[in-house]
Parts: sequence; structure tokens; C-alpha cells
Amino acid sequence: MKVVVVGAGYAGTIAANRLARKVPGAEITMVNPRPQFVERVRLHQHIAASGAVATPLTRMLRDGIRVRQGTVDKIGDGTVTLTDGESLDFDHLFLAVGSTVVPLPGSIPIGTWEGAEQAREALTRLPDGSRVTVVGGGLTGIESAAEIAGSRPALSVRLVAQAIAPSLSAGARARVRTALDRLGVDVVTATVTEVADGPETGKGVVRLSSGAELDTDLTLWGIAASVPDLSARSGLEVNAEGRALVDEFLRSVSDPRIFVIGDCAAVPGARLSCATAMPQGAHAADTLARIVKGRTPEPYSMSYVGQAVSLGRRDGLLQVSRRDDTVRRLYVSGRAAALVKEGVCRVVKYGARTADYAWLPGKK
Repeated sequence: MKVVVVGAGYAGTIAANRLARKVPGAEITMVNPRPQFVERVRLHQHIAASGAVATPLTRMLRDGIRVRQGTVDKIGDGTVTLTDGESLDFDHLFLAVGSTVVPLPGSIPIGTWEGAEQAREALTRLPDGSRVTVVGGGLTGIESAAEIAGSRPALSVRLVAQAIAPSLSAGARARVRTALDRLGVDVVTATVTEVADGPETGKGVVRLSSGAELDTDLTLWGIAASVPDLSARSGLEVNAEGRALVDEFLRSVSDPRIFVIGDCAAVPGARLSCATAMPQGAHAADTLARIVKGRTPEPYSMSYVGQAVSLGRRDGLLQVSRRDDTVRRLYVSGRAAALVKEGVCRVVKYGARTADYAWLPGKK
């Protein structure tokens, strides 16, 4: 049985490792643009040069899994075609290309490895006193602004967004604002319409919907709301956001040989996060293993327990949620929350590498 896994993020990596363990005879090929597994939940640390986030895939994947560095151009009938022209045949395919970032021109996307690399290099060139503007009030933008402010206190850091931490409870949002204030992050509640060159050489301008202009030396785009168009380009049925439609077993409704997992899958109620990607990757691998062994597959099911956000190296926040991901009033913050968040990051990486991972099933 030939299996191709497209994408070596959390979903793709655990799927490949779990399938290799449960179906030893499977010929598994991992296709990924780079030879490293990237801990996307730590990209803010990479940007601020406060932590390592990339691990060679040779250290993450089980023996026998072939790594093909490259990018898939199109998925066909039992075949994937790479951008360099090579084709790979498959009996089953796991599509795990994640989400991507489409920034305004003049800004650097920080939700991808390539963007984080570019942002890191740009930050190292900034002299003290420079202004860094982070656009986006979700967890990506918050963590990046906090990490940069904590690691480079001589920089002036600004966070611009329509809302700050909208996925958290009111009390947790207030706590995040307190942490940002303590770090010296200037929070501006507004919508960014343009990032352009300013009248001063080497300076930029962030233009707001109100007509106001903010000077900036470096603008980082922290809004991740798009997915690669590989599913649509390949003829798979997708929703309005471009995510592939799947059945109750996480198989494409267009081709049951294809499992779609992680951010690029249109799973009702799913949140874009490693907390979603890991169970989906593991379940898809389990489902294929059951099918291969002639057993009846089980529908995908999971529940959430909360969200975790870093507020620098010594501060953090844990938001407790109901199983359907709606937030409760309860949250934990401070040094203890930062340590738990660090532990969560380590656990998910360990789970992706070992394929040992468990999750809370959904309500029946």
C-alpha cells in the first residue's frame, strides 16, 4: 500500500508516524517544502530569537518513512504531481497543508516559517529605538508582540487590531491587556487598510480606516485566515474559505482515498490550532489502519478544553473552555500558566514524533 502525506506539520507528522506504527508494511512518503518539522506554535520565539522551533524531519519521523522535499502542484487520480514535474502514485493520501497568511503589501507574514525567518532577520537589523508594528489581535499577534517586547525592550512595539484576544473571555482579555501594558506594548484598536512607504527614508506608514497614519520601521502581519488552494486546484470540493469538505471519517467527499486533516479541512466546529490538528491526524491514521485490517471505521470526534497563550517568557494565560470550545469565565495566568504552555508545546511535539497522543472525545 502506497501512502503519500502532503505536509509535515502537526497533523501530517502524527498521521505518518501513527500509520507507520499501525500498518508496518505501508510505503509512506512525506512531501514537504522544507526538511524540518516546524513548531508553528513557537514561531513567535523564532521571530524574537528567543527559542529554537525547527527539528530535522529525520529526527521526527519513524524509520522507513521516506521524505521527499518539494511542493505538490496538483492531486490527480491516484497521483500527485510536484512542482518540479515528478509524480508520486498513491493508494491513499493525507492532505495536511495547513493554513497560510496573505499579508498586506509592505508587511511580513509571521504565521508561516518563511515569514518568521524574514521577520527574524529584519528584527536583527533594527537599531534600538525603532518602531515595530504587529497587525492582528489574535493569539499569533499577541504572542509575537509580547515576545518581541520582552526580548528587545529597547524597541518600541505596537499592536494594531480591531479587537484584542476576541477568542478569550472578558476577564482573560483584560489580563492580556495588562500584560501587554506591562511589557510596554502600545495597543491601538483600529483596522489597517494599507502599509506604505513613508515620506522619511527607511520609514514606513501604517494607514488606518479612520484615515490616521502610524509611523513604523517594521510591520508584521499576524492574521492567519487563508488556506493554500491545492484542494480547489485539484478539483476537490471545498467550502467558501477553500477548505476541503470531508465526511465523518475525515475523508474528502470528492475522493475517499484522500484524508484531509488540520487547518485545510472543513470540519464543523474546528478551530485552527495544533489542538485540532493532532487529533485529526491521529484519527485519520487510525481510520485507514482499521480499513486495511477489514474493520469498520469510527467517526471522528473530539472536544476542546481551552486555549493557551504566551505573554513573554515568564507570563502566560490559560483560558478554560467548554467542550464545544465556548469559553468559560475561568482562566489561569502568570508564571504557572507560562510553564503549562511550555509543557503543552513539548507534549504536542512529543506526540507528533512518537504517535502517542490521546484526546477528549466529543459529546454524544
